[in-house]
Amino acid sequence: MSEKNSLFISFSLILSISLAACAMTALLISRRDETAAFRLLNGICAQVLELEPEAAPVLQKALKEYHSPAGRGDQSDILTQWGYRPADFAAVSSRSNLRFAAGGFLAALLLFTFVCQRRRQKQTRRIKALTDYLEQTNIGKAPFLSVSGEDDFSRLEDAIYKTVTSLHQTKDAAIQAKNRFAENLSNIAHQIRTPITAISLSLQMAAPTFDKNLPSKIQKQLLRLTRLQEALLVLSRLDAGVLLLQKDEIDVFTVLVLAADHLQETALRLGSTIDIPERGEMAITADLDWTMEALINLMKNCLEHSGGSCVRCFYEQNPLYTEIYIEDQGSGFAETDIPHLFERFYRGQNAGEGGIGIGLALAKEIIERQNGTLRARNVPGGGALFEIRFYRH
Repeated sequence: MSEKNSLFISFSLILSISLAACAMTALLISRRDETAAFRLLNGICAQVLELEPEAAPVLQKALKEYHSPAGRGDQSDILTQWGYRPADFAAVSSRSNLRFAAGGFLAALLLFTFVCQRRRQKQTRRIKALTDYLEQTNIGKAPFLSVSGEDDFSRLEDAIYKTVTSLHQTKDAAIQAKNRFAENLSNIAHQIRTPITAISLSLQMAAPTFDKNLPSKIQKQLLRLTRLQEALLVLSRLDAGVLLLQKDEIDVFTVLVLAADHLQETALRLGSTIDIPERGEMAITADLDWTMEALINLMKNCLEHSGGSCVRCFYEQNPLYTEIYIEDQGSGFAETDIPHLFERFYRGQNAGEGGIGIGLALAKEIIERQNGTLRARNVPGGGALFEIRFYRH
C-alpha cells in the first residue's frame, strides 16, 4: 500500500509540473500568434493602399468598426499609425489562450496542493499511530506493531518496535528472575521446616537424658528458626506479588484489641501491659488478618523495649487519613538505627537475643501495600513511637 502511495505521489508531482509547462507554452504560443496576425493584417493593408491610395478612408473605417484607434504612429506602419496593436487583432484567441494558461496554472496549483495535503494527512496518521502505540505500551496494552511499508517513518517505526520489544523482554526477564528468587526463598523456608521438625522430635524423645539447660537452649533456637521460616514464606509471597490482601472496612479499635490479645503471654512474661483507650468508631480499608499481623510485630517490638512499662496505643482520624500510634516508655531507638529500622534482617543496637530482624520490615511491607505509611521516631519525653497512617484515597 505504501509503494502505491509513493507512485501516486510521484505521478501527481510529474503531472503538476507538466501542466505548468503546458500553460507556459500556451502563453508563449498566444503571444507569437498575436504578433503573426498583426504582421499579416499590416501587410495586407499596406498592399491595398499601395494599389488604391484612395481606399485609406475605407480601410480606416473598417478597422474602426473592429476596434477604436488608440493614436497615430509611423506612416510606414499603417496599423500602428492608426493606433492598433498586435493584440487588437487577436483578442478572442488571446483571451482563450489566457484562460487556458490560467486554467493550467490553477489545475497545477490545485493538484500540487492536493498532493501536499495527502502527504501531510498520511504523515499525521503515521505520527498518531506511533503515538497511540507508545501510549498503549506505557499502560501495558500495546498491540503488535505491523510494518506499514517503506516510507519516511519506516526507520522510526522499526526503531520503536525494536525498543519496545527489548523493553518487554527485559521486563519479562526481570519478572522471571523475581519469581525464581521468590520461589528459591520459599523453597529455603520449606527446607528449614524439615530439620526443625526433626530436631524438635529428637529433643522431645531425648530430653530426659540431657542436661536441663540444653533442651531450653535448643528450644529457643528452634523457635527462632520457626519464626525465620514463617517470615521467609511471607516475604517470598510479598516479593512474588501473590499475597492477596483483602479490602474490607475494619474498626481500628477492634484490630488493635485483637493484636494485643495475641501478645498477652508476652506482656505477662515481660511484666508489661498494653493500653488501648477506645476513642469512638473509626474504620480503615484493609485486610484484617495481615493488618493485625503488622500491628502484632510493632507492639511486640515496643513490649521488648518497654522495660516493663506500659505500651500505649491510640488513634485519630481526619478527612485524609486514619493515624495509629504505638509507643513505649523505654529508652527509645538509637539515632543511628532509625534510618535502618525497616530494613530486612537489620538488628539494632538494642535488639533482643531472639530477634531475626524481619518483623519491622514485614510490618512496613504489609502497611504500605494497603495505601499506608509507617514511620518510627523517639518521643521527646523518652520512649519509641511508631506512626501508622492509612490514607482514605
